[in-house]
Amino acid sequence: MEPKNIQQIGEELAIVWSDGTESYFNLELLRRACPCAACGGEPDVLGRIARPHVSYTEKSFQLTGFDIVGGYALQPRWADGHSTGIYSFTYLRRLGQASD
Repeated sequence: MEPKNIQQIGEELAIVWSDGTESYFNLELLRRACPCAACGGEPDVLGRIARPHVSYTEKSFQLTGFDIVGGYALQPRWADGHSTGIYSFTYLRRLGQASD
């Protein structure tokens, strides 16, 4: 499933998918769901996930742009400089369905 159109509308990111469905993501929810290791943690050699403490500011939830990565993911750029989160389209679909 791929997006046909992606736009920021106010405080939301709107995605129209190739099957015609639409997803709307509150920007704060999207940032807090960032899948990168700096935000979500990463497993140690025993598989335990060490979750880092993440401090957010008002700029953390302001989207300055995004890129499509490899035809399979979206990489948002946030006003606080964070840009390492790569959200696969599959992850975004699941996230959108969970927030419906």
